[in-house]
Amino acid sequence: MRVKVRARLRRPPAEEIPIATEFIKLDSFLKLANAVESGGMAKTLIAGEAVKVNGQVCTQRGKKLRPGDSVELEGQVFRVTEAPCI
Repeated sequence: MRVKVRARLRRPPAEEIPIATEFIKLDSFLKLANAVESGGMAKTLIAGEAVKVNGQVCTQRGKKLRPGDSVELEGQVFRVTEAPCI
């Protein structure tokens, strides 16, 4: 008797990063999320195709991210959210 088993990889929940503006550029977002230490590091990772935006590799450092977008770097997922109004 054979039993089929489906294995699913568990993804860690996305870390929500609120922004107070209409959009934020990808390199600035990586710094805001503390995913990189500097803008130069962000530039290198983006150019090296190590960053995904909404599931697709993105090499545009100035890519505009809006609430609802997700960014993945080295298995870590960040979601852009709207900052609450005060």
